[in-house]
Amino acid sequence: MSRTLIIIGFAILAVGLLWPWLSRFGLGRLPGDIVIERENFTFYAPITTGVLVSLVLSLILWLINR
Repeated sequence: MSRTLIIIGFAILAVGLLWPWLSRFGLGRLPGDIVIERENFTFYAPITTGVLVSLVLSLILWLINR
């Protein structure tokens, strides 16, 4: 269990560090991502990006465990 949490933590860290380069591929600006901008307020809900990342991670983990 602790090894899994450490691996997940490193994966989140890697994505966070690589985000400027990953955003060039259009992640975060997909159709279905909600962005509401007001004067002093910005709300961002990356629904489609979250679903896509979840599917890719599920596929990778399924292939590893297979």
